[in-house]
Amino acid sequence: MSTWLLVWIIASGLAIAAVCVCLAFLAYHMVQVTRAARRFQEDVGGLAGEISRGSRRASERVSRLPAPGKGRSA
Repeated sequence: MSTWLLVWIIASGLAIAAVCVCLAFLAYHMVQVTRAARRFQEDVGGLAGEISRGSRRASERVSRLPAPGKGRSA
């Protein structure tokens, strides 16, 4: 086996190991972000639904108001 072949095999092995380490860190951070997003959804989901319902009620109230200039005459 030539020296250059051995160097290439070692370099390739180190590169593959580095890529595997990066993928492991990526997977770990994906799990952390998923957990944080789920926790955020649990904390804010109820409040967002409440705001949405309030917005719908306000929109319905505004639609029932008379158009400007077509209301009571002074």
